[in-house]
Amino acid sequence: MDYLIRFVHIHETFRQPETEALAELAGLQIEWLSYSEDSPFALIRFRDAVDQTAAAKALVARSILINAIYELWGAGLDYDSLHSDIIARTQPMWDQYNKSPFRFELDAFHGTRSPTEQRSIIETFSYMEFTGPIRMTQPHNQFRIFEDYLLNGKTAHHLYFGRLVATSGRKAMNKYDLKKRSYIATTSMDAELSLVTANLAQVAPGTLAYDPFMGTGSFPVACAHFGAAVFGSDLDGRSIRGKGDRNVKGNFVQYGTAAQYLGGFVADLTNTPLREQRFLNSIVCDPPYGVREGLKVLGSTRVALQEVVYLSDGKPAHLQPNYVPPKKPYSFMRMLDDVLDFAAERLIDDGRLCMWMPVAGAIEGEEPAEEKDAVPETEYTIPRHPALQLVSLCKQDFNKWSRRLLTYRRVRDGDVDQEQLITYKAQRLSLAEIPIDVNLGADDLNAFRRKFFQGFKDPAVLAQREADGGSRRHDRSHDRRGPGAGHCPREEVQQHGKT
Repeated sequence: MDYLIRFVHIHETFRQPETEALAELAGLQIEWLSYSEDSPFALIRFRDAVDQTAAAKALVARSILINAIYELWGAGLDYDSLHSDIIARTQPMWDQYNKSPFRFELDAFHGTRSPTEQRSIIETFSYMEFTGPIRMTQPHNQFRIFEDYLLNGKTAHHLYFGRLVATSGRKAMNKYDLKKRSYIATTSMDAELSLVTANLAQVAPGTLAYDPFMGTGSFPVACAHFGAAVFGSDLDGRSIRGKGDRNVKGNFVQYGTAAQYLGGFVADLTNTPLREQRFLNSIVCDPPYGVREGLKVLGSTRVALQEVVYLSDGKPAHLQPNYVPPKKPYSFMRMLDDVLDFAAERLIDDGRLCMWMPVAGAIEGEEPAEEKDAVPETEYTIPRHPALQLVSLCKQDFNKWSRRLLTYRRVRDGDVDQEQLITYKAQRLSLAEIPIDVNLGADDLNAFRRKFFQGFKDPAVLAQREADGGSRRHDRSHDRRGPGAGHCPREEVQQHGKT
């Protein structure tokens, strides 16, 4: 038996990776017979599944981007070929559904059908001779006709017919909706993508998941929903502590998963207190983009603050309850590399890292943007590590920028290329010995931040506009004040306090 998956038509690049991650987690082998990001309908086949109905239910039970899965009873390019395929595939099965309460529905993607048209189409299936009562609520069997139209198409270019096997776990989105959550912040990841990320990380009961940039805990909350034990950390302890009952722990109490929350602590990934041992099943994170303020890590560029500072009573300053540790600027690409190295050192075999990263232009393997004035160059290469295999790359596009969800799998030590690993570690050591220039600004250390404040425009275009604008302003100053009126040196203006 083949099966039809009815996806939601959103986050198209996430749908297939999520399904494959869930299939692997459930121990299922699936074959894609038909899939397109332009359509919500996909056809699959289970390989080596003894109970295919149970396999179909297990596949979609916790999926967020699948609506439902159906037994595929027929497919065709028009209704004549659809009916012929239904007869060829399923005629011997009709008797077992003959007298059961049933319901027929029609699902037209990118198309519409009036109630009269729907009834007329449904009546063309009368040759199946279902004599059971029609029941619109809680029928024993739900049959659905699927019409797949091209955008603005007049007629459907694919038709399918199937019997409902199971609906998905998509309703969890309503439970975890940020509008209903007691403690959130402006950067909290929405419930849908948090749950999808947890699925891609293959969290499950008996696994341990960690978020090194937990903020208000969106990812740990999602992982706990699927049964994992979770914990996290953040450079800003205020986001973990919150105020009163409104804090990260309060979110777990709200959802009844407090027993799975091991706690949160203040830490910086570049100075992590976690032991170097491979004990994590999953790492899920959305590293700070450094837009509102430049990306920083613990430490100081001042020599005096790089040593222990003692107070007048002889006690170390960093042990005081009101101590605020110094922070120093940091490169965004170094941070991404740190995340991968951290994951390689602490994930168990086949453990997963799910990491989000922002992109203003294209990334390695993608076509650069062609929009007028848009950033044309490839901005980032995909971060790599010899011990981590890239499993999937999903993208969420916004107006002029996008972000990617990169999923990696920890390769078994015996399969890691040792020469590549030695070279990688040597490069990290040499890079660590190169101090970050204290004169560099936040934009110099973060290409995404720079392009964000440039409006994601081509720097050459911006420079030309600035030159043109300066020339026009210079001409206008001559028009208003006459020759020589605008030539007071800036230093002189500053001396008079008129900047």
